[in-house]
Amino acid sequence: MTEGILLDVHAHLIPVVEDRLAAIAGVSWDGEAMIIDGHKVGMKPIFKPEALKKWMGENKVEHAFISAPPPLYRQQLRGDEARAWAAYINDGLDAIAAESDGTLSALVHLPTEDPETAIAIARDYTARGHNLFAMPAGTGDERTLGMAEFEPLWQVLDAAGAFVFFHPGECGDGRLKSFYLTNLLGNPYESTVALGHLIFAGVLERYPNIMPCFAHGGGLLPMVAGRFERGFDTARPGVDTSRAAPSKVIPGIYVDCICHSEAAAIHAEATFGGERVVFGSDWPFPMGLVEPYTQLAAYAPERRQRYFQTNPAALQARLKSKE
Repeated sequence: MTEGILLDVHAHLIPVVEDRLAAIAGVSWDGEAMIIDGHKVGMKPIFKPEALKKWMGENKVEHAFISAPPPLYRQQLRGDEARAWAAYINDGLDAIAAESDGTLSALVHLPTEDPETAIAIARDYTARGHNLFAMPAGTGDERTLGMAEFEPLWQVLDAAGAFVFFHPGECGDGRLKSFYLTNLLGNPYESTVALGHLIFAGVLERYPNIMPCFAHGGGLLPMVAGRFERGFDTARPGVDTSRAAPSKVIPGIYVDCICHSEAAAIHAEATFGGERVVFGSDWPFPMGLVEPYTQLAAYAPERRQRYFQTNPAALQARLKSKE
């Protein structure tokens, strides 16, 4: 058996700072759960850094990147409200990481619903030498990450050689409300839409120093990468063939290994590269790999070795070289 997991790029925590929450409209804490815009987030472990560290100890996870989960995205916010909420998230995650004895690193939350705020946050943190970020894969509306208003953000992140973890938020397709499809299908769909815009708008080509990492095995891209390439090769309407082909930029993308089948994981490796698939747990959510040794037990030993040790070690070395 592979001995230990060097890095988990996909773990979630929600900071609880009661006095600051009291000053934020739309959010409250009842002592056990957080109510966010009328939605109750009652998964108790997600508020407890000690629960995450206990899980890490039990599963021999040496280090974890912690990020805000989708219930915290609040993509209807703008201006001062967006800045205040992002500051609450980031200050809280920073404090948790600072008290973790080096076992946790905070992924700074960038609110894509308000690009100006996201740009200001990225400038502030990169100026202080921070190069670990996370952002929703969408904007909460019809704007896309390939639009010009995001260009200054990519410039800042590229200059810093930043690691950027993209996580899907709520899918707006009403047909998916049944059978938990908003998650089962909506999450990978949202990631794939983001990837499509980043690829075809040339963002990943123009900013090769960004280390993008997409949750859940890169969504549906392994299934449609060839279709993207065919659209490029045949100059489909709206596809700018003066830009790099999808096949030229896709190998620069990292993804986590949350694919839920070895066949899907093999397809992700074939799409992004065997060295680009790293371990993610999605802790503490049940749709993740919260029992990694059991859930991946049937995978080829060399594949587990890559996910648990080889690939995270290479990513950590690359991040260290950017410091």
